[in-house]
Amino acid sequence: MAQVTAKLVKELRDMTGVGMMDAKRALVEVEGSIEKAVDLLREKGMAKAAKKNDRIAAEGLASVAVKGNVASIVEINSETDFVSKNEKFQELVKEIAELVAEHKPADLEAAMKLPTAKGTIESDLIEATQVIGEKISFRRFEVVEKDDNSAFGGYLHMGGRIAVLTVLEGTTDEALAKDVAMHVAAINPRYVNEAQIPQAELDHEKQVLTEQALNEGKPANIVEKMVVGRLNKFKAEISLVDQPFVKDPDVTVAKYLAAKNATVKSFIRFEVGEGIEKREDNFVEEVMSQVKK
Repeated sequence: MAQVTAKLVKELRDMTGVGMMDAKRALVEVEGSIEKAVDLLREKGMAKAAKKNDRIAAEGLASVAVKGNVASIVEINSETDFVSKNEKFQELVKEIAELVAEHKPADLEAAMKLPTAKGTIESDLIEATQVIGEKISFRRFEVVEKDDNSAFGGYLHMGGRIAVLTVLEGTTDEALAKDVAMHVAAINPRYVNEAQIPQAELDHEKQVLTEQALNEGKPANIVEKMVVGRLNKFKAEISLVDQPFVKDPDVTVAKYLAAKNATVKSFIRFEVGEGIEKREDNFVEEVMSQVKK
């Protein structure tokens, strides 16, 4: 049997884009021949799926799964929003969220190796790419744990375009925790409270507000008071607990929860495609280029 080295595995992965274990298995099966391994992967449809790796997948769905005192939130991407309406894709996203909550993988690499009914998450993604005809990728996930005296709140907006997972302490009321998750989905706070805001961000905002006030021609002693007030407003706007609660705008989230002896411990908000630079195709140019051929 030919020796399958790490170098050979890497070379095959670079050529086809398949996962490490799939590349290794293919090389073992063909006794170390790169050419035969590529053919084998193409025959299985895996290399074909891998060729889609250079495409931009910025659409898709996010989901939340709860398993007792453990919950997960995941984002699975596709190339077009149309795929999010595909039942097979929806089931895949749901299954991945449940597997992540059940097994609590340490990172994305470990998550890709989690066993499924047909293989692993990685092989299921390759199959989905082949069947659906678009690049399907597992972008990110987080796992959250709580104690028996806390509550998870999961909420999916637009079927999973936005997913939120909250943890409330002092209550086991999941409906209340879901209400807070809905608020997070709608208002998009950046921090639970003021204490979580990095000092560097506050310093930067203070500098910007100071320049704004000076440009308005205000005297220095007035500028200082204006900046303090505007900075406090800024902190309240980005802190969840200080925002007017969407279901009762007369009170803040903190006051609404305090009346129910609850507090917010944490929240995670995934918006599909956020932070991904989407390719902007010029449809007119594309059509014209085809006409000229």
